[in-house]
Amino acid sequence: MKAHDLIDFLVLAAQQGASDLHLTAGAPPMMRVAGVIQPLTEEPLSAEDTRKLVIDALKEGQRVKLENEWQLDFALQVQDLGRFRGNACYVSGAIEANFRQIPSEIPDLNSLGHSPVVDRWCDASAGLVLVTGASGEGKSTTLASMAQTIARRRSVNIVSIEDPIEFVHSQGRSLVNQREVGSDVQSFASALKNALRQDADVILVGELRDLDTIQTTLTAAETGHLVIGTMHTNDAPTAIGRILDVFPKEGQQFVSAQLAWSLLGVVCQYLLPRSGQSGLVLATELLTVNSGIEACIRAGRLSQIPGLIQIGAADGMHTVDDSLIELLLADRISLMDALAHARDPNFVKEQFQKALQSKRKGWFAGIFGK
Repeated sequence: MKAHDLIDFLVLAAQQGASDLHLTAGAPPMMRVAGVIQPLTEEPLSAEDTRKLVIDALKEGQRVKLENEWQLDFALQVQDLGRFRGNACYVSGAIEANFRQIPSEIPDLNSLGHSPVVDRWCDASAGLVLVTGASGEGKSTTLASMAQTIARRRSVNIVSIEDPIEFVHSQGRSLVNQREVGSDVQSFASALKNALRQDADVILVGELRDLDTIQTTLTAAETGHLVIGTMHTNDAPTAIGRILDVFPKEGQQFVSAQLAWSLLGVVCQYLLPRSGQSGLVLATELLTVNSGIEACIRAGRLSQIPGLIQIGAADGMHTVDDSLIELLLADRISLMDALAHARDPNFVKEQFQKALQSKRKGWFAGIFGK
């Protein structure tokens, strides 16, 4: 392979408008542009190439962690280019890595495509908000945007616990303390417990993934803190089930009551290719806790929640299928991509076709005066 360092590849990828750079032994450097993986250069990387590219970019402590744990999440600041989130791991004995560019400016919630409900949650004094979705669906960006919204509007103490720190917030009307797991604190759970002693008003949790973290999160939300955390689930109702399933069965009734009392809502995110041009479009599923949702959580009737979301428009709720149909009608996504992300593809297809027929009838009526 022609001699390149990591910065060369990151610059080349950025010039092509790539969101991600992948380094894998046996393959050329690959980039993701508008959701599609494609080669950055032609020449494949050897196992020694990928090892050198990754190891040379790490601090000594990060190298030790990668060698000991065989995987590592980290952030990388590149002068004149920006900040990147990195993940390195071993695959078939060789090191591979992914680097995702973090926007230099934090987008506001409206420009991301979020509902006004998500914006209103930023004004809450206490409670739990869950931002969910699969990996790479923009959860960290939403979390940072909510933090920015809160910091701009309110004079509060915000404690953020991240792994790694992606967006760097400036101090302003609010105080923002960003703690990185592995550098500033050993775990999410211990950082959360400490945040309760830091006079925090708002706590951001980069990932809710174990019993201790979730238990402390519920306690914090119940005792006067606004807690916003992310989870890896594919829809809003599953996030509630995931929280309850972390706990032993004998404790789930108590946790159900805790969650029903403290949960403000769930927004689940899906990023789809923009139709006819580069870029991605946000589709969401939105659950807000009203009396019906609260009763279902308390009683463990989680199977009824999707139906309550469908009829909950008055409370700002919508299903992912509703969101997809709206994007289709605005010609922002393709039907193929919409059906691939739909909970009920037949419903989405039928409703989209009905809406198109209705629009055509209105168009003809306007022309012929009927």
